[in-house]
Amino acid sequence: MDWMIYGANGYTGRLMVEEALRRGLRPVLAGRSREAIEPIAARYGLPARVFGLEKPAAVEMGLRGIDLVLHCAGPFSKTALPMVRGCLAVGAHYLDITGEIDVFEACHALDAEAQQRGIVVMPGAGFDVVPTDCLAAILKLELPTAETLVLAFDAPGGPSPGTAKTAVEGLGKGGRARIDGVMTKVPLAWKTRSFDKNGESRLAMTIPWGDVYTANISTGIPNIEVYMCVPPSTVANLRRIRWLGPLLGLVPVQGLLKSQIGRKVRGPSEEKRKEAETWVWGEATDVTGRQVSAILKMPNGYTLTVLAALGIVAKLMLAQRPIGGFYTPSRLMGADYVLRLPGVKRVSGK
Repeated sequence: MDWMIYGANGYTGRLMVEEALRRGLRPVLAGRSREAIEPIAARYGLPARVFGLEKPAAVEMGLRGIDLVLHCAGPFSKTALPMVRGCLAVGAHYLDITGEIDVFEACHALDAEAQQRGIVVMPGAGFDVVPTDCLAAILKLELPTAETLVLAFDAPGGPSPGTAKTAVEGLGKGGRARIDGVMTKVPLAWKTRSFDKNGESRLAMTIPWGDVYTANISTGIPNIEVYMCVPPSTVANLRRIRWLGPLLGLVPVQGLLKSQIGRKVRGPSEEKRKEAETWVWGEATDVTGRQVSAILKMPNGYTLTVLAALGIVAKLMLAQRPIGGFYTPSRLMGADYVLRLPGVKRVSGK
């Protein structure tokens, strides 16, 4: 199977390339910029393709002969649909590493077409949302009557440029939660609560994480909230700017904020990635008050993204061709997939 890493010149894309080579894999490296892609491909002796995503014909030409795309070029709100439509046109499986709710929803809407074409469409093949989706599925297996799901994570180490820009895009959209089965807009930092981390109380706030959409598909649980651990000052600042919501989404404001990120954010160093252990919490509760919970410890989010995504690539490359359609990680790989990844362990619960 010939496969491609699109966005191979980005922060996470480069990590994907390096790990793929360590595994003896030889992906095609692709992206929009010849100056960025071709030197990387030459360095590793890999094939390169250069094409943008603005014109469908150019995307289809760029994907000719490709059986699978691991899409790493964000912001996925702009790039995911052009790429997934190109994959549908040429018959290539589509994976990406997004955590954006709107992207999950848009890809899910293509389920019938993906089934017809016999290809897998699975956004969220990385830290967004493999560990949280698998944990949600594990808790649902342990409490089949669950009606409420709370997920949370603490991911120190700092963001990559792409992750930071995606967070900026989300400022103008506010928060999201799933309430009685319905995707519902809520204010920024809508709720807070604390989670125990080795005896230390960690403050967390609700965020519009992808599981608000995907965990319902994976589990059927109708009430879902996702929290991220942050300093108290972050909660205060977000609540202070709630009234600016529509303004934060304006193109000039977005452009200014993203340009600052481009100048200042480089992504965590290898040393920081090694030091930054990630924790993920999950709680599922039913109407009688019965509750199951679990805590996972794992490598930092970027390392986990690489391990999870390349594990999914391997399955699609080596296994019998799966039934086409839209998938969440746990539906494609099994609820225990996250526990099979290197460095991941369950430290609480069953």
